[in-house]
Amino acid sequence: MAARRFRRNKIAVGGGVFLLLILLLAVFAPLIAQQSPTAVDLGAIRRAPSGEHWLGTDASGRDVFARLVYAARVSLLVGIFAALLAVLLGTVVGAVAGLFGGWLDTVLMRTADMMLSFPSIVILIVLAGILGPSIPILIVSIAITTWPTTARLVRGVTLAVREREYLHAARVAGASRGWMLRKHIVPAAMGQIVVVGTISVAGAILAEAVLSFLGLGVQPPQASWGNMLNDAQSLTVIQSMPWLWLPPGLAIAATVLAVNFVGDGLRDAVDPRQSGRS
Repeated sequence: MAARRFRRNKIAVGGGVFLLLILLLAVFAPLIAQQSPTAVDLGAIRRAPSGEHWLGTDASGRDVFARLVYAARVSLLVGIFAALLAVLLGTVVGAVAGLFGGWLDTVLMRTADMMLSFPSIVILIVLAGILGPSIPILIVSIAITTWPTTARLVRGVTLAVREREYLHAARVAGASRGWMLRKHIVPAAMGQIVVVGTISVAGAILAEAVLSFLGLGVQPPQASWGNMLNDAQSLTVIQSMPWLWLPPGLAIAATVLAVNFVGDGLRDAVDPRQSGRS
């Protein structure tokens, strides 16, 4: 029923198709890009788009199209793995807090509230400045700032599920809390977890772009959409060389928008209030 509802949402399906195309572009980047993303040609600095360089070249003579295609790998890698780590951490914390309750619930949820009270971009900048810029640090830093959203969601589901009769019966029969978490709590929250995880991918892609733009994320010569924008932060470039900033800017906007469309479609598909329309 949920799958049928999702397929009827044309915007969400379109977003999914676009994301699949971006994923294929990233996977087959060596076959699609004509040039190396790191090859420097000092005789072709900031050239306009041509048959040899489809999207022109940057200030170092590197092919913009090749960098755009290879940058998709970095953005998707950071977005997907940061979201997975955040969802995993948030699911464990939320389920444990909701099932055990008491002082453990209080400590875990107040920690989540404290994380949510600080601007995430400030935390990301501080962590990147202390730990240094690298893709693994970037993934962990983004996950640290986004897990509380999943934790609060899963805790709410856990509080509702733990009062159901079948869990009371399992508890009386001697089932452990770990077994109840694996068999009942997490499966009950899986629909909401998938939705928040999908939307978290969009946030992680944006966070990577912002940090790379500020010089605290992916470091050159490795390409990312964020540091491609960083290379183009000049009034002269913005006014007269749109091929340097327009492609990565549109790539970020379109990918984030597509992820949000898919997330909205999944949210509507798993919403029980939609079941009457099936």
